[in-house]
Amino acid sequence: MGKQLRLITHVLALFLMAPFCYCWAQIAPPPDYDQKLSDVIVNATRSDTPLDQMPLNTTILTKEVLESSPDQTIDQVLKNVPGVFLNDVPYYQKDPTGQSINVRGLGYGRTLVLVDGLPANDAFYGTVQWNLVPMSSIESVEFVRGGVSSLWGNYGMGGVININTKTPKNSAQDVSASYGSFSTGNISASKDLIVSDAVQMRFSADYFSSEGFQNYATISPGSPSNIKNGMGTDGVKNSNIRLQNYFKPTQDTNAFLRMGYSTMADLSNNYAIAPNLIQTADVAAGSTTRLDVDKKTQVNVYYQATNFYKQTANNLTAAPYKPYINANYTDPYSTLGTSAQYTHDLKVAGIDQYIIGIDARNISASNQTNNLANTGAVSSVSYAQGQQNFYGLLGQIKSSAGVIPLEATLGARVDSWNSQTPTSYNAGANGTNPLYQAIPNQSKTQLSPSLGLLYKAMPNWDLRSAAYQAFHAPSMNNTLRSYGNNVSGYSLANPNLTPETMTGYEVGTDYRWKGGFAQLTAFNNYIQNAIASYKITSSNWAFANSLCSASGLNGCQQYAGGGYTNVSYYTNQQNLLSRGLEFQYHHDVNSNWALDGGYSYTRTVLTWSATTDPINTQVGGVPRNMANAGVTYYPVPQASMTTTVRYVGNSWMATGSLPVPAYAVVGLKANYQVTPQASVFASVVNLLNRQYVTFNIASQASAYQAGMPQAITVGARIIF
Repeated sequence: MGKQLRLITHVLALFLMAPFCYCWAQIAPPPDYDQKLSDVIVNATRSDTPLDQMPLNTTILTKEVLESSPDQTIDQVLKNVPGVFLNDVPYYQKDPTGQSINVRGLGYGRTLVLVDGLPANDAFYGTVQWNLVPMSSIESVEFVRGGVSSLWGNYGMGGVININTKTPKNSAQDVSASYGSFSTGNISASKDLIVSDAVQMRFSADYFSSEGFQNYATISPGSPSNIKNGMGTDGVKNSNIRLQNYFKPTQDTNAFLRMGYSTMADLSNNYAIAPNLIQTADVAAGSTTRLDVDKKTQVNVYYQATNFYKQTANNLTAAPYKPYINANYTDPYSTLGTSAQYTHDLKVAGIDQYIIGIDARNISASNQTNNLANTGAVSSVSYAQGQQNFYGLLGQIKSSAGVIPLEATLGARVDSWNSQTPTSYNAGANGTNPLYQAIPNQSKTQLSPSLGLLYKAMPNWDLRSAAYQAFHAPSMNNTLRSYGNNVSGYSLANPNLTPETMTGYEVGTDYRWKGGFAQLTAFNNYIQNAIASYKITSSNWAFANSLCSASGLNGCQQYAGGGYTNVSYYTNQQNLLSRGLEFQYHHDVNSNWALDGGYSYTRTVLTWSATTDPINTQVGGVPRNMANAGVTYYPVPQASMTTTVRYVGNSWMATGSLPVPAYAVVGLKANYQVTPQASVFASVVNLLNRQYVTFNIASQASAYQAGMPQAITVGARIIF
C-alpha cells in the first residue's frame, strides 16, 4: 500500500509541477453552457432536436467530460450517469454474454445502443460489446432516457445511447497509449486524410489487453476483508480496425461508407484452458440528400457478421481435482438492416416538422452446445437455428403553440415482428438419438405511440413530460441457446417467447444558466409479459411440466429426468414495475473550479410472477439509491484535475436474497497539455483501494463479484 501511495504522489506531483513549464496550448476550459445549448443537436432523436427542446430526460457526455473521467472504458464512464445500472467491474472482466446495460432498473438488454446512429446491440445476445467503441475513438455520447420505441422499435424501453465517433478534421496522425495496473495497456492510432471537399477519410486502429483482477469471489458480503485481489484471472485481448469514408457527390448530398473488424479473446470464466473468442466484421453506408431548404431524405444500410466461440470449465470433484472444459458453444450470427426517412421542416398551421420513416432488419443465427464429460467426450448436444425479422413504419409531428410557449412531439410506430426456428433438437452423446422439436413460427404486431410536452416557463427554465409505449423482442440467446452441465444445472432456450410490452410516463424540469444546469425527473414504467428464467423444482414441477408441454419443449422432461438437479427455462411469466427519481447537476463555479453531482432513486419490483421470485420486493441487481459527485480543478488553462466519488446503496443479487452492502469508491484523473500536439494524463480508480463487493444479478453466493481494486493508469497522446 505504501509503494502504491508513493507512486500516486509522484505522478500527481509531476502534473502539478507541469503548469510552471513553458507551454503553448490549452486543455478545454469549462464550457459556456449558454453557448452549448445553441450548438448541441441530439442525433438520437432522428429529428435533429436541440438539447434544450428535449421532452425526455437527456444527458450529453461531451469530449471534456470523457477526458476528465478517471475510468478508462466507456461502460465505466456511463455507470456514473443517473439512471444507469452498470456495476464497478469493467466490461473486459465480465463474460461477453453479460456485457450489457440496465437503465432505470428495467433489466439488461432493454436499452438501445447506437454507434453513429446505427444499432450496436449484439444481434444474438442483445448485449453490448463495449470493446467495439474504445475511448480513443469517441467524440461524444448522447443518452436519452425513456421509451423510444416510437422512433427506434426494438430495445427502446430504457432509452437510447448514441455514441458519436470522431470524424476527419484535417490530414493529421494521432497516436495514444496508456499502461497501468494488472498489465492493462492500450494503444491506438488514427490517420485523417482530407482528399478534397468531396472526399474525406479516417483510418483508426487500437489494441487493448489486460491480465485482469479477481472477478468472482466466494465470500460473505458482510466480510469484504476476505476478498483476495489478484487471485483469479480474467485476461483479455481486444483489437479493432476502422475505415470511415465521407463523400459529397453533389452540393446537396452527403454520404458515408464505414467498415470495421474487431476481435475479443478473454478468460472471463476464470480458467486459462477455456477462452472465449468473438470475431466481428461490419459495414455500413448511407446518404443524406437535401431536396429543398426545408426537406431532406436519409437512407442507410448496414451488415454485421459475428462468430462467437465460447467455452466453460469446472474442477473435478475428486482427485486429482484438476479443471476440465465441460462445455463449448459455437454461435455464428449476422444482421442485415436498412432504413429510409423523409424530414420536412414545415412551420405551417402550427406544425413545425414531420418525419416519415421505414426500416427493416433480419437477424440469422445458430447455436451448437456440446456438453463434455471430464474425459473430453461429448455427453450431449443441443442445436438450434433460426431468424427474426423486424419491419417498422414510423411517423412523428412537432408543433409549437402560438399563444403559450408549449412544444409538443407526437409520434407513433407500427412494428411487425416474426421469429422462425426451423431446426431445434437435443441429442445424446456425440449427437446420437436427436429429439427434434416442431417449433411454430411466432409473430406479433406492436404499436408504439409517444407524446412529449415541453413548456418554456422562463428562458432558462422548462417543464417537460412524456408518455410512451415500447417493446423488446426476446434475444436469440433466449430462443436458441440451451446450455449448462450436470454440476451447476441446465438452462433451456424457449423458441416460443414473444416480445415484452412497456407503458410508461415521466415528468421533469431543467434549469440552465451560463455556468451549468440542473435536471430532475420522476418516472414510472410497467413491463408486461417480461422475459424471465423459470427454475424447475420438485414443488413446481407439475406447473412447469404443463408449460413445457404447452410450448412443445420436450427438453424440459429430457433434462429434468436425466440427472440434472437444477433446470430452468425462459418464459414471459412475469410483470415488472419500476419507479424512481433522477437528478443531475453541473456548475462551473469560475474559471478554475467545476462541480458535478448526480443521484437516482429506483424502486423496481415484480407485480406478478410465475417464477419463484417474490413480488413487491426490490429485484436483484438494482440498488435503490445511487449517487455520484465530482470536483474539477483547472490550476492553469493547460491542466485539469478531477476527483470523483461514487456511492452505491444496499441491494440484492437475487430478488429478496443474497444482500450486497453499500459502498463508496473514490477516483482521480489529471490531464496536462504539454504542447499543441502532445498531452499526458494519469488516473486512479478506487484511490483508497477499498475492497468491496459490487452489485450483480446471481442466484448463488459463489457469484459475489469483487469490485474494481485500486488501478493506476498513465498515458499520452501525440498529434503530428
